[in-house]
Amino acid sequence: MKVLIARAFRRAAAVGLVALWAPTAVLAGDGMTIVDSRFGVAETEQRLVEAIEAKGMGVMAQVDHRANARSVDLDMPPTRVVIFGNPLGGTQLMKCVPTVAIDLPMKMLIWQDGETVRIAYNRAEYLVERHGIGDCAAPVQAKMKQALDGLAHTAAGD
Repeated sequence: MKVLIARAFRRAAAVGLVALWAPTAVLAGDGMTIVDSRFGVAETEQRLVEAIEAKGMGVMAQVDHRANARSVDLDMPPTRVVIFGNPLGGTQLMKCVPTVAIDLPMKMLIWQDGETVRIAYNRAEYLVERHGIGDCAAPVQAKMKQALDGLAHTAAGD
């Protein structure tokens, strides 16, 4: 966690921002939030999928990077991506600015980092800023932020 915090602080300081963090989360200067999980990768992923479905969103894909690496005789720590969304919110964002579609549906990365399992995702504010969405997305942005933060913390066992 120290390395992750130091890296986030350096990135934030480089652009004149202050990095913020809680004991289990890092607000990285690159637009991502990273949350530590109490569970292994597989259980964290299962908890995330259940939380997504409980919120009425759909899981569109689950990518197992470790399995893909092994298919070409390479190894890496457990690393998975869950791709999910809600067309109601996503469509509203894409109608504001079509380029946001490159970042939709939403994704959460779950990986083994030494002894710690982490969850990473793009912050809603980052997507709004990145694509210049502005006020058009204000209602969706607030809901997206709440949903992403809630999903990550539920999956992590917070």
